[in-house]
Amino acid sequence: MQQYVVQKGDTLRRVAARHSLAYEQLITANPWAGQQPYLQQGQMLYLPASLRRRYVIQEQDTLDSIALTFRFRKEALEELNPGLSATHLPQGKTVVLPASTDKHLIRLSGEYGPADLERDIGEMQKRYPAVEWSTIGRSVLGKPLYAAKIGEGPKHLHINAALHANEWITTPCLMRFLEDYSRSLAHQSPNYLQNTDEWYRNYTLWVVPMANPDGVELVQEGVTPIHPFYNRLLEWNGGREDFRRWKANVNGVDLGDQFPAHWNEEVERRGRHYPSPQDYAGTKPLSEPEAVAVYEHTLGVCPIRAISLHSQGKEIYWNYRDYEPPESEKMARILGQAGGYRPVKLQGSDAGYKDWFIQHFRKPGFTVEIGYGINPLPLEDFEDLCVEVRSILSAFMNLE
Repeated sequence: MQQYVVQKGDTLRRVAARHSLAYEQLITANPWAGQQPYLQQGQMLYLPASLRRRYVIQEQDTLDSIALTFRFRKEALEELNPGLSATHLPQGKTVVLPASTDKHLIRLSGEYGPADLERDIGEMQKRYPAVEWSTIGRSVLGKPLYAAKIGEGPKHLHINAALHANEWITTPCLMRFLEDYSRSLAHQSPNYLQNTDEWYRNYTLWVVPMANPDGVELVQEGVTPIHPFYNRLLEWNGGREDFRRWKANVNGVDLGDQFPAHWNEEVERRGRHYPSPQDYAGTKPLSEPEAVAVYEHTLGVCPIRAISLHSQGKEIYWNYRDYEPPESEKMARILGQAGGYRPVKLQGSDAGYKDWFIQHFRKPGFTVEIGYGINPLPLEDFEDLCVEVRSILSAFMNLE
């Protein structure tokens, strides 16, 4: 059995994906690792042998049908099984299947964190020049806050994700939509995205895919004594070493309560006056650099409508203290129908991005809560979530 030394940033799911193992295989070989909240750098893991997938050829099979079903190149099947060919495919023969290939650049190989985002931005810059990337600010720990721009239309739109740390799955879902949009423009995409040429002509879409990278990294990797905020993060987390329920940034400030929309009322309602995993609104509105970056970027592009992606609940919030324009409710119903989500008229909430956007611009703004479950949502839900998000964001782009 092979041995592996844990590196910085490793998680069980990332290690399993890198070595073509099922997560459950890795846990079985290292049961103690499954009892820890996080892997520790320098820790030794045992890697079981990766078993090859096998398949018994059926009567109607062809090389193309097998390759399409299991998502790989038919040439790879022939390479692994000498003698196999389009003219020699004997029924009942057991063959070894190659690893599946994903048609998407944006995919999960374990948790999706700031390093994954940077890698995918670099690859998208090579593949899709229609998307322009920039840095709109820095996090508390100095991580870049990225924004993407696509389109040349006079009407501007804005979408952000991962304001809340343990809702990080919103980031790859949003990135997947951006990839599908870009591929469609290049006429390389399946036809499940329509009107992308029209979107590009009529709108300029701005995307901030990960507004809270420090918090996302904390949720996924935890902290060690060398982290600059180690002691206070543990204190704010009630002494728990498991940060998977953490929503705030690394200062213990909830970025979802940081915007100047009846902020004082939100502070009073929450009753939190010190840093914590969630619901602490900070010492003042826009006290945190991540909130400032999103706020200033939005002011700069002046969108006609905006979405903030969160999880979970399959709900769409569309109102704020009657500041919203009359078309907002109808738009929310259209978005809800597209994704199978419930439009909700929300009461008793202030200081969120959507709240500020509606109050300041008097334009339609939406909070979209994707998926069901407990945050962080299961990685196994990712592909289904991508379909839902794609449907909702496509409807968002098509709104009149």
